Amino acid sequence: MPAKLFVGNLSFQATEEDLRELFQQSGTVESVRIVTDQFTGRPRGFGFVEMSTKEEATKAIEMLNGRLFRDRNLVVDEARPQAQRGGGGGGGGGPRGDRGPRPGGSGGAGGGGWRR
Repeated sequence: MPAKLFVGNLSFQATEEDLRELFQQSGTVESVRIVTDQFTGRPRGFGFVEMSTKEEATKAIEMLNGRLFRDRNLVVDEARPQAQRGGGGGGGGGPRGDRGPRPGGSGGAGGGGWRR
């Protein structure tokens, strides 16, 4: 059964082919994906590698976690489903602070939103 690995602290110059070649030292690589920003298309510094067996994935973690690759020490660990990951994301609500009035509102000085 294939086993998916998280690969973090990737160099922004690393390619999927680079990762495939590196992880093939540990066994058969089923797939490789470097995550990119959806708006800019630039790499986000992490990705996923799927090894053909759990044993090969364990070997890859032992061999490659902390290894220097393209001037960065890799973080290699078992990938976890999104539901098991910690917080992150969210936000966006809350007070507007000094960002000014809401669009279409009265807005304070000179605003014509209130009538007597």
